[in-house]
Order: sequence, then C-alpha cells, then structure tokens
Amino acid sequence: MAHNDELRDFLRARRAALGPEAAGLRSPAGRRVPGLRREELASLAGVSVDYYTRLEQGRPITPSEGVLDAIATALRLDPAEREYLHNVARRSSPARRRTPSRPQTVRPGLLALMEQLGDAPALILGRRTDVLAMNRTARLLLADFPAMPARDRNATRWLILDEGAKSLFGDSWEPTAADFVGMLRMDAARHPDDPKTAELVGELSVHSQPFRRWWASQKVVERGHHHKCLSHPLIGDLAMDTEALTFPGDPDQTMFVFLPAPSSPARHALDLLTAWTADDPLRADHPGLRGVAR
Repeated sequence: MAHNDELRDFLRARRAALGPEAAGLRSPAGRRVPGLRREELASLAGVSVDYYTRLEQGRPITPSEGVLDAIATALRLDPAEREYLHNVARRSSPARRRTPSRPQTVRPGLLALMEQLGDAPALILGRRTDVLAMNRTARLLLADFPAMPARDRNATRWLILDEGAKSLFGDSWEPTAADFVGMLRMDAARHPDDPKTAELVGELSVHSQPFRRWWASQKVVERGHHHKCLSHPLIGDLAMDTEALTFPGDPDQTMFVFLPAPSSPARHALDLLTAWTADDPLRADHPGLRGVAR
C-alpha cells in the first residue's frame, strides 16, 4: 500500500513549527532542534514513539479518531488544521471507497439571494476555490470571472497569476493569496481524487515560486471572515470586511460578501462605481474594469 505523503508532510511541518515552550515543555539551554522532537510529541499525545514515527513517515496505518485528536491537541492545531489532519489521515484506510465529486452547480434560490444583496459585492466559491457565480458589483470590483474561459474561473489561480489581482490587493496581496492557497489545500484534503485540483496545483507550482513556498508550508485555512484593503484602478483605496456564508446541502459552496461600513469612503466609492457604469454603459469598457460585462 502506498505511503501517505500528505500526512507525513503535514505532521513534520507542524512539529517543526511548535517549540517546546509553546507545547508546555522546558527547553534545555543549548538546544539546537527548532521544533519538538518526535519522542516529545509522542509523549504529549500519549502514544508510543514507534507508533508516532510510523505515522509521521506516512506508513499505511489507520489511526483512531482518539489518537488523531490527541496528536492534534499536542500540536496545538486550530480547528481547520485539526479537520485537515483527520481528512488526510483517512487516506490510509484501505476500506474507504472514493466517490466522484458532484458537478458544481449553484441553486437558483442561492443565485436569487445573491442578487438581493443589492450593491454589496458578492460571489460564490465552490471546490478548489472555483468562482461559480458573482453579482455585477463584484464583477466591477474584482474581475469578470463569468466572461473568462472556464479553466480560468478560479480565485486562487487569478490571485497568483493575474497582475491585475496583485495590483488590486496591493500590500494585502501576499497574505490574501497565501490564505487562498491554504483554502485550496483544505479542499484538496476533502476531495483527494479530484483531478482538476491536482491539475491546478501542478500549474501553479510550475508558474509561481510564492505558490510553491506557501504550498510547502502546509498552511491550512478555513473559509471565513476577513478585513480587506483594495486599491481599485478607478475609485482608489477601499477598506472592507468580508463575510463567508456556507449553506446546508452543499458545504463546498461559500458565498463571500464584501461589506464596507455605512457612510464610509469605501461605501461612497462603490456607489460611485456602480452609478458611473450604470449611467453610461460604455464606461464599463474602461480598461480599469478589465472587461466587465454590462
């Protein structure tokens, strides 16, 4: 049976990132090991050193839920990292059968809900951070994903490879792109047999050194709320919060809504953008809007 490389790499990275003091252990003077030793982590998790070593080597064994929880606690994993650990560890199970992923479609009711948000920019992300739908304001603010070729409608790919995305996010580009790589890693663990995810990871690995670095760091990110600072080519700087909403029936789909504070400069700038393009549709051809459909 094949070794579990994802489990191996994740455990090694998280153990190396956790110092003795952070784990509640004393660090002897002159210690040269930056992270925990295997025997230290095994002791904290209450498992034998041999068993933990085999896990970290990616050996084809199936740890129990209790063992995984104990290791997650010893490593001080956050909820997203804990879920990722359980997902990748399940790949060792010979009895688990893989089922094909369902086609990604957005329910009409969810599309209607997005349109009811008015001028609040909103988009729906699916598996592997594919952009499945977005309202007009989001297309004006970010990019016109629906007009792109199907293979390009991916938020992580756009953030990393598109120069317009780098300019739009400015100083916040690197942490934002790194977070999306962490979201992509989480999706890859949930759908390990998805060929499109493997193809995307391969493409980004070839074309982006930052992606290779972030992917190797084993960072895992759950889709959630954030604060964003954008620098739009037409309306200038905008500070907004984003909220992530996941709905029953399809946990792989998340609606992201950009929320400027009421009466804030960002709110006024968005109002100006939507009004400016609505009054004269030809203005939507401005190069700063990157081909937004009218």
